[in-house]
Amino acid sequence: MATQCSGVVGGCDGPGGTGGREAAASVSPPAPAASPPARLIPLLALACGSSVATVYFSQPLLVTLGERFALGSGLLGAIVTVTQLGYALGLLTLVPLGDLLDHRRLVTGQLGLLALALLAAGLAPGVVALLGALAVVGLLAVVAQTMVAAAAALTPPARRGRAVGTVTGGIVTGILLARAAAGLLADLAGWRAVYLVSAGVTAVLAVLLRRVLPARSPSAGARDVPSYGRLVVSTVTLFTRHPLLRIRGALALLVFASFSTLWSGVAQPLSGPPWSLSHTAIGAFGLAGAAGAVAAGVAGRWNDRGYAQRTTGVGLALLALSWLPIALTRQSLWALAVGAVLLDFAVQAVHVTNQTLIHAVRPDAGSRIIGGYMVFYSAGSSLGAFGSSLAYAAAGWPAVSALGASFSLAALLLWATTRRSGVPGGGPGVS
Repeated sequence: MATQCSGVVGGCDGPGGTGGREAAASVSPPAPAASPPARLIPLLALACGSSVATVYFSQPLLVTLGERFALGSGLLGAIVTVTQLGYALGLLTLVPLGDLLDHRRLVTGQLGLLALALLAAGLAPGVVALLGALAVVGLLAVVAQTMVAAAAALTPPARRGRAVGTVTGGIVTGILLARAAAGLLADLAGWRAVYLVSAGVTAVLAVLLRRVLPARSPSAGARDVPSYGRLVVSTVTLFTRHPLLRIRGALALLVFASFSTLWSGVAQPLSGPPWSLSHTAIGAFGLAGAAGAVAAGVAGRWNDRGYAQRTTGVGLALLALSWLPIALTRQSLWALAVGAVLLDFAVQAVHVTNQTLIHAVRPDAGSRIIGGYMVFYSAGSSLGAFGSSLAYAAAGWPAVSALGASFSLAALLLWATTRRSGVPGGGPGVS
């Protein structure tokens, strides 16, 4: 248990927690991971970023898509929501396969299917076809989480936090570039080009990873390999059994609801008076949050040193503060840029901390745990997207800002409450 509470797993259940004992009793310790090929982690980071980007392409295009398919401002969030619902379904049904099947076949197969779904979105003739294709894009984009779990499983424990931080940094970069690239391509060649180009990039990455990713089963070394049905059911069981997973999942829901409130809603005030910005300019605002990519790496190193609680607290405080300048978006674009930097930095710091801690609860079930955790992420993203469009239709940007701030303060309150009470995952067991 001393090893379980140090390093990247510094967020064990804390004093008196049961998570470590249950894990030790239920599964034999996995064999130490050998160092992965030098180019694998950077390539996984690139592929993760490209995959996750597909979920966010629509954000700077919402106004255009609404006009093209005759959707009112209160329904624009449905475009993001349907993608996130597909993502949530994929987390429950596809990500658990990472604990059962060979990583190389699973990752490359999903990337190939994702390329086909992106092609369908780019060629969609109507709103029903578009929403259906985007739901499948969300379903298959969860391959990014399979790659995060693969990076964690293929890396020795002493360097796992940095590996997860690097791959998650790729995800952050992909999210940021998704908005900028989507805006630029839409201005140059129309919104369909965004999805068609992404389909080609995804297919190329599938071929590259086929050559680099080791062919090995992540379940090797476990006492037995459960069936697919048992894997899916056990995802729910794991979260029922371990308080740490529930707490970190709830934090993810609130944090990403705040994140999605901003990025799903900001296209509307930026595209109208007084700013009337182009797709390219709106997408470029995503780059203001580039600090998030830095935060992912920094948070990974802090977690390796055992500062999980400190990282979480600082991140959540910054998240709440970020909404003060964001609320001034209609008065100052500089205020929006400052707020976006703070928000993205905070979100990714908490996100990396969460993933590092939850993987340590049951390393042999890493794919299921990360998949279950990301269901909370997807639910929060859907809630923020739909809520922001309704709030903007009802009372404009002030209502959107109030909604995002409420999610942020709720996350900070949850963390403070669990920390004081010594609940596993929030108690004094972690610095």
